[in-house]
Amino acid sequence: MNEIGYLEIFARAAVLFWPVWLALAIVMGTSFMFRSRLSLYGQLYDSWVGIIGIFLVLFWVFTALLADFIIPLDPFQQVSGMKRAVPGTIIPDGGASYDVYLFGGDNLARDVFSRMIVGSQTVLAIAPIATLFAFMVGITLGLPAGYFSGKTDTILTFLANLVLAFPVILLFYLLVTPGIRDTPIPTSMAAVLFLFPVVFFVMFFYSRYYTRPDLVWFQLSGVILIGGWMYLGLAFNADPLGILSMDPNTLNIFVSVVFVNSPTVFRIVRGLTMDIKTRDYVAAAQTRGERPWYIMLWEILPNARGPLIVDLCLRIGYTTILLGTLGFFGLGVSPESPDWGLAINEGRQLWRSVVHIALPPALALMTLVLGLNLLADALREQSLKD
Repeated sequence: MNEIGYLEIFARAAVLFWPVWLALAIVMGTSFMFRSRLSLYGQLYDSWVGIIGIFLVLFWVFTALLADFIIPLDPFQQVSGMKRAVPGTIIPDGGASYDVYLFGGDNLARDVFSRMIVGSQTVLAIAPIATLFAFMVGITLGLPAGYFSGKTDTILTFLANLVLAFPVILLFYLLVTPGIRDTPIPTSMAAVLFLFPVVFFVMFFYSRYYTRPDLVWFQLSGVILIGGWMYLGLAFNADPLGILSMDPNTLNIFVSVVFVNSPTVFRIVRGLTMDIKTRDYVAAAQTRGERPWYIMLWEILPNARGPLIVDLCLRIGYTTILLGTLGFFGLGVSPESPDWGLAINEGRQLWRSVVHIALPPALALMTLVLGLNLLADALREQSLKD
């Protein structure tokens, strides 16, 4: 088979990424120009660590969003004669719509480059959203535990410690095994955990605007309608509009991420709340006669946002690695999916003879996690300045 050189491989790959470069130029260029008006996000552009972190994270975000415009070939298409093809191998005439496998072919003769691009969608569809759900659970339980203390704190802390007593990988292994999907456990966990975002936003708006019934009922109606719609679709696959749904395997992984991360977030929020509730502005709010949930959500939570945002970025990175680990052990999404962890595992079995199958998804996973860690470091620096 004929092959192209590595310089041409990277040149062609760079050209295929043109939608991503355009999106990055628009977003980062505009953000840099108006960084003085963009609060904490704008301050990240004052350091190279922040700029590199934003670049790497946005690169993969835009890659996931624009994957259909980037991939040269169907990631599931098998081309005859391209099994384990080396990078730059030219496809036989009529074998495909594109003329070369840029990063080579895998063990089933599929394009490694296209599968790496589409694999970003799997990671970025689960890790950030599941981590946000975990934060909703941790914040909703951590605020009253730290603020009220007493029996409330004792009970909630005991439950959190009960979950944290299990090793993370072992707990994930137990929760995502195929046999669990056939039981009502994932749906039951989703029914409980997915309620917390709705409860959080209900309390968030009610505690602030309860003195204005005309406004608060309008807001609560919107939260309940939108939250209820998402709750039915994500937890029970019962979306009346048929837009939101989750297959059993993805739901199982999603719920596991939320369940495992929530206790750690709970402990962080609880500790921050116990510290901040002793401040003078909290005492002033109590003196004014403000209700406890108002103080927790509108006085304490905004002043805890710095550490929480930093932890959010780090936790998304940890979750990304964890999802890759699950895929590596065959416990992630479906076996035919272009999941990065699964691709690394498939390439590992052929590592001595064929390097290119595992290397691209491994580098993709590494750069995404590196970007999230750099972003967290930049956020930590800015929070210390504040």
